[in-house]
Formats: sequence, C-alpha cells, structure tokens
Amino acid sequence: MPDLPSSKDATEAALFAECWDAVLSYADLCTAGSSAARQLATEAFALGMREVRAADSGPSRGRRLPAMPLLLTAVRATAASWESGGLGHKLDPDLRLWLNSDKAARHTGPPLHRPLALRGLRDLQEPDAALLWLAEVEALPLPVVARRLGLDPRTAADELDQVRSLFRDRCHRAHLDTPMDAQCRSYARLLDAVTRSPAAEAPGDLSRHLATCVECAEAAACLRIHGGGLPAALAGGVIGWGGLAHLERRRAAATRPGAPTPTPRDAGTGEPHEAAARAQVVRGGLLAAAVLLSALALAVSMMPFGGSAPDTARGDDDRRPVAAPGLSLPSPSPTRSASATPSHGPSASRTGTRSRPGNPDPEPQGTTASTASGGPSGPAPGEPAGCRVHYDVVSQWPDGFEAAVTVTTARALDAWRVAWTYRDGQRVGQMWDATVAQDGSRVTATAADYNRSVPAHGRLSFGFIASWQDENSPPDDFTLNGHACAVA
Repeated sequence: MPDLPSSKDATEAALFAECWDAVLSYADLCTAGSSAARQLATEAFALGMREVRAADSGPSRGRRLPAMPLLLTAVRATAASWESGGLGHKLDPDLRLWLNSDKAARHTGPPLHRPLALRGLRDLQEPDAALLWLAEVEALPLPVVARRLGLDPRTAADELDQVRSLFRDRCHRAHLDTPMDAQCRSYARLLDAVTRSPAAEAPGDLSRHLATCVECAEAAACLRIHGGGLPAALAGGVIGWGGLAHLERRRAAATRPGAPTPTPRDAGTGEPHEAAARAQVVRGGLLAAAVLLSALALAVSMMPFGGSAPDTARGDDDRRPVAAPGLSLPSPSPTRSASATPSHGPSASRTGTRSRPGNPDPEPQGTTASTASGGPSGPAPGEPAGCRVHYDVVSQWPDGFEAAVTVTTARALDAWRVAWTYRDGQRVGQMWDATVAQDGSRVTATAADYNRSVPAHGRLSFGFIASWQDENSPPDDFTLNGHACAVA
C-alpha cells in the first residue's frame, strides 16, 4: 500500500481506507501484472483526490461523483494516459483495444451523448449518489452503508428506495434530452411506461427495437430499477470498460469471510468503531485482491460506456439530499401514484425538489393504477369549467396503445381531475403525470403533486398505456373537475 503524503487530512485518509481495495481491484483488471496494477492504482488515486479537492473547493463545489466511482473512473483515465504516453504495454490488451476504439470517446464527447447512468448519477446530490453506489455496486449491507454515510440505519432502506426512484427520474429526463432519431423518439414514452413496473412486458415492436438500438437498450436498463439490473447498469455506464467484471469482484468481496457485516452497534444501538471498521475494510480488501488475482480471469465484457467529465446543468442544486445525515423521511403513501417528471408544461420548473415538511413532493413515486379516487375541489356546481380537451392516440399495436390527453382551462386551478368514458372496453394500465382510477368504462385521471396548479388559460397534460380488443374508438364525455369539456 503506498504511503499517504503528510499533507492529506483525516478525511482523505478515511477515503483511502474505504476506497483503496476497490481501486486496486479495478486497476488489476486494467493491467497485465500485479506491480503494474499497484502503480496504476496509486497514480489514479492521486488523480482522483486532486479532482475531489478541486470539485469541493471550486465554483461548482460539491458537483462531482461520489468518491468511489470518481476514483474508479480516474483509473480508466490514468490508463488512457498510459496508452497515449507509451506505457500501453502494461495494460490489458482488451482495454488497449477499447481505448483506441470509438467506444472510449463517449466519456470525453458531448455531454448529451455520455452514458445515461453516468449522467443520472451525476445529477443526484453527492450523498444520494453515494448511497446508491455503495448499496448497489459495492453491495455493502445497508447498516454498513448507513454507518459510513452517517445515516439513521432505521430509515436507510426507505431512503435507498427514494434515491432509486430519483435516479430513475434523472435518467428519464436525460434520455428525453438526448438527441435521437424519429424512431427512438417515438418509443421514448412507451419505454418509460413499460419500465416502471417490474411485471410489465414490452410490446413486440419495442422489444425488437431494443434488440437493435444500443442507446435505447441502455436507457431501458437505467429506467428499470426493479428486477436486479440496476447494479449492472450503474457499473457498466459509470465505470465503462470492465464495469461488469468489477461488479462481480465487488460482490464476491462483499460476501467473503471477514467482510464488513452489520453488528448491534451498526444497527443504531451505539456509536460505531470507525477506525476498526475501516482497518477491517483495508485488511480484508487487500487479502481479497490477492485471492482474486489467482481466482479470476482478466477477460471482461467490453461495454460501450464510459465517462467522468461534468454533465449538463442540474435542476436540484438547492435540494437537500435524501441521504442527508440524521434526516428521516416518511415512506411514500401506498395508494399514491405519480409518474415521470414532465418535460414541458406549467409545472416543469418545479421538478427536482424533494419533499420536505410544508413542500409538496414533486418527485415521481410510481405508476401503479389505483382503484381509489380522491376528488380535488373544483368550481362550484353550475359554474362552467371553460375547458377544451385534445385526445391523441400516439401509437397503437395489436392489443394496446399509448395515448396523450391535453386540457386547456380558462380558469386557474389549484387541483384537477379529468374524467372520460370509453365505449369499447378499453382498460388503462399505466399512467404518467397523473394518478389513474377506472370504474367500468369511466376513467379518472387526478393531478400528481407536482402539477396540481394550472394558471388561467394554461394547459395540463398526461399520458398512459391502455389495452383494447375489437375496437379502439375515441372516448367521450370528458369532464374537468366534474364539468363538461369541449373536445378539440
């Protein structure tokens, strides 16, 4: 283990203790020998710590990846410097091929073309991103993660669930911002809806598209946070080359004898012994690295991902992170259903702010259809709603379709409920930007928390996926807050 310069403070020494074994493990994947791996890891760690100090003291203070993925991307960046500087013979041959291919350019190319997982992770507050990475990629037990990040172990699981949803929202927004051709654009909303439920199956045409489109397949992996694929999406998209092999190593290290395990003190019954725990991580990590050198092959998947450069502007700079130390958040209501943050409309500027006391939660929490219907207050009986509805079938396949509804209202609304009646037995399954309830042929869409308010002469919109059988006639009897609307 290299000596730490005397100028490093206690925080950097703690980061070294926590991250060195992971950095050395990934450096071993990238090199052709153990001495080269140690040299690469040492140089990469020094580079990563310079980036941490620069990010934490510069004008964009705190806008960086968490320490662990930042240091791993520094390994890849140092390997690229070796290749260009005449030290490529020390690197793994497959990595050298990747570094000299078009695939490696994604992490230095235009921000909107960088891997979606990288963009989504960077768009989180650093404590939230650290919670997601340590739990999903490092596979550490939640009590250990909570101890390391200074969280309440009793609420860590709920906070992790919220951060997963927040990561999905960021990836969804980044996907919509990505330049794409007309075919990919036509599948964007359907892809969002299908990936929201672990049980939903993609229509045949979407499945065929995902089999041939790398960018949309990458988006699907990031958006489907259920089903166990999120760790691979994060590792492959953020680390880049060798990400999946590194993930396999970290999961093996997390389950080895002597790995950090939850104890009664971890569970919140006392103060953790931080120094002893970190020493255990270092000792166990170095031992695991020595074992893995002889146990694992260096052949890895060549993933078309990479990148560690700054991403595009963020919309949540002032938001307190979910994973703030000492912060306890309530669990989302099981009957509430919302959806993806809208990319347009009067409420778009409110996206990116998590729920706090006195501040309605604008973030999506799911899209499961609900049979409960709660009615917001509307105009007094007898008053005209002054609304006009545009109903549009965006796409249709043999047993289903995607539709969008846009309502223009003459009066200002502080809550809304749109209802209509189907004539051919259509059933709505998934809805975004509203909560859905269906009673027979009558469908009701109720505002999400983040788009309840609509100004006078403004518009509200939402979309959904539904099924149909013999006919798919347009619905009728549209109402807004119980008052009839004209159909455009």
